[in-house]
Amino acid sequence: MRFFFAIFCVIAIYSSNAQAASTRDSIGVENQDGKQIILHKVERRETYYSIGRLYNVPPLTIIHFNNNIALKPGVKIKVPTQRLYTESQRASKAANVITENSNIIDYKVGPREYLYAIARRFNTTAEDIKLLNNLKSDNLSIGQIIKVRQGGTTPVPPPAPAEPEPERLKIPAGRLGLTERTERGVAIWIADDNLDGTKMLALHRTAPVGTVVKVTNPMTDRVTFTKVVGKFTENESTKDVIIVLTKATADLLGALDKRFQVTIDYGTPNE
Repeated sequence: MRFFFAIFCVIAIYSSNAQAASTRDSIGVENQDGKQIILHKVERRETYYSIGRLYNVPPLTIIHFNNNIALKPGVKIKVPTQRLYTESQRASKAANVITENSNIIDYKVGPREYLYAIARRFNTTAEDIKLLNNLKSDNLSIGQIIKVRQGGTTPVPPPAPAEPEPERLKIPAGRLGLTERTERGVAIWIADDNLDGTKMLALHRTAPVGTVVKVTNPMTDRVTFTKVVGKFTENESTKDVIIVLTKATADLLGALDKRFQVTIDYGTPNE
């Protein structure tokens, strides 16, 4: 009897450890028709196959369940299992929701603040902020209220306000036949046979050919000027882009990625 009792205890302990191991990297559990749906937050270098091995679930099952979305750090996916959903998991889920929501704050976007800078300040990701706020692009406006999930470290305090710039002379619209325009958003540099990548050239949706545009990279505080030589149409690579630049222009601005935030200033003829 002692022998059988010992075997029973070992099996019970093993099952308990296996259950805990199967959800050790999850951020919560949902119920679907009495079965566990594990919520998983993607880490760097994780794939559907590594996640499948982690939870002992076929990778193709996870892929189909999540419509084969691209896996990026911070993205949350659901892992379907055949394990039963228990009362203790309901309580654990409620605790996770309370903890998770307590880390979400309302944040007011200030001047010269961009999505990636805010994400880095609160130790979160730009993708998570976009998911929380249902944002379709990276563009933010001054004074906009967004929800931000604070990460595990203390938020970096905002930089001290810069000394006010001397007031520039405002030229009334029409005085010189031009109206000054300022745009903030995403720029992209491309390599194209029709666009000499060694020269300071640009494509813009509306600015007339020949317009000289001042481009500022707020992440590096670098400024340069480029000349509009044509227009661009929106496609998959230029979606939500305000200007297309050559590689030489992007290098002078200190761009680290192909897509980066910019502020552009230029003049357009008065109607």
